[in-house]
This record gives sequence, structure tokens and C-alpha cells, in this order.
Amino acid sequence: MSSRGSPTARTCVYAALLGTSALAALACASAAHSSTPVRGAVGGSGGATIAASFAPDRLGARGALTVTIDLLAGAAGDPMPLRRSVLRLPAGLGVQIPRLRSCAPQRLRLLGARGCPARSRLGIGHALTQAPLGSSVLTESVSLWVFLGPLRNLQPTFEVLAQGYTPFDERVVLSGTVLPDEPPYGEDLVLSVPAIPTLPLEPEASIVSMSLTIGSSRSSLREPNRTIEPARCPAGGFPFAAQFTYADGSTQDASSLLHCPR
Repeated sequence: MSSRGSPTARTCVYAALLGTSALAALACASAAHSSTPVRGAVGGSGGATIAASFAPDRLGARGALTVTIDLLAGAAGDPMPLRRSVLRLPAGLGVQIPRLRSCAPQRLRLLGARGCPARSRLGIGHALTQAPLGSSVLTESVSLWVFLGPLRNLQPTFEVLAQGYTPFDERVVLSGTVLPDEPPYGEDLVLSVPAIPTLPLEPEASIVSMSLTIGSSRSSLREPNRTIEPARCPAGGFPFAAQFTYADGSTQDASSLLHCPR
């Protein structure tokens, strides 16, 4: 993913996501970070769906990208814990980071979102998790924050802080890397998902949906980081795709095309 900004502060880092699957119902991010999406596209295969939208929605515009994934679409039985997700982003997508700051995952685990510089935050979102407990299924809404992580082997990284409150007051950090891809995609966000604890001797929770908004539709000193919509739109629209790997080794794919701006 290309990046544009001041000459002294440019980066190819994009953090999204993902959470891939993580994510949840597109366009469910806080209004403080993203206006109502102008339009979106949804697609999927094997029971998962993925959707994406830009705000504002103009070629080359600086603003926010929202990605939502539903892992339960068409699924039957208890959800399987997610272990890895790969979100493939369209070529030309960029992130503008005027002042490059990063945050270590250790600080996130210890102090939460308040432990990281505000300028290292790339986005926010939420996820929905489920956990089988006895004969019932508990559902929890989880708040998400995306931060720019430290370089790893000269590759950009990102950290997703997931904080649940009730019924399980748990804090989990998902670590990811940004890797190059081949056209029509530009870069991949590869996210590792650790076990999400519930109660002692009980099964771990599973992510069933997630929504992440990267960037902001309004530029401010507190929220300077923004995504940059590609300057050109390929025939058919912007491609988004994802692959999810579960604890039992099974995989699931989803893809969609986001129509070009009119």
C-alpha cells in the first residue's frame, strides 16, 4: 500500500483490520472517526462475508476506510476460534501519517489504549465474540483500537487491542504485519489471533464478526492519520479479499468488489 504525507514522515503501513474477520458489519465504526459510508460492497464464499467503504468516497480522497467481516454468514454449529487472518487490499491504497509514532504490544497489554501515543493510533472498531458455556452461548461486544507497531525485520507492523468488559473483562492484543501482494491487490494485512480466554476450564471465545475503521474522515490534531483512496479505480471496482484460518486447521475465504465512485 502506498503512503503519502510530508516528505519527512511517510510510511507504507496500513493497519486495518482487520482483524479481519474481525470485523464486523461494515460501517459500524464510531461517527467520531467516520461519516456514514456513501456506498459499500459485500461478497463472500464458504460462509464468510467481507464489505468495505470509503468516507469520503472520491478517488484520491483522504479520509477513512471501514472493513467489516461476518464469519457466521451461512455457518452452522458453534463458531470455531480464529487463529490467523489475511486481508488483501486494493493496489494504490495509502495511509497518511504526518508524524510517525509507534506503540509496543507490551504497553498495550499492560496499560491498554491509554498506554500508547495518540498519534500512533490508526483506527478504532468493534467485534462480537461468542463462547459456549454449558448449554448456553455467551455473546460479548469487544472494543477495538488499531495502533502502528514497531518495525519487525524492516517490515511495518500493527497491533489491534481488543478489550472486553462484560461478561468477561479480558484484554487481548492481536499482532500483525504488512506484506506486499500482486495486482490487483497492493498489500496484505496478516493478523495472528491468540486464544481469547473466558472462564477456567471453559472453551475459549470465538470472533464471529468485526468492523474496523482506519483513518478519519475529518482531519484534526488528535486524529491526523488518514487513509488515501486509490487515485484510479480498476474496471469492476476495488477488490477486497480475506482468508481465515481456524484452530482446527480449516480455512475460509471471502471476497468483494467495491464499486468505483460515480
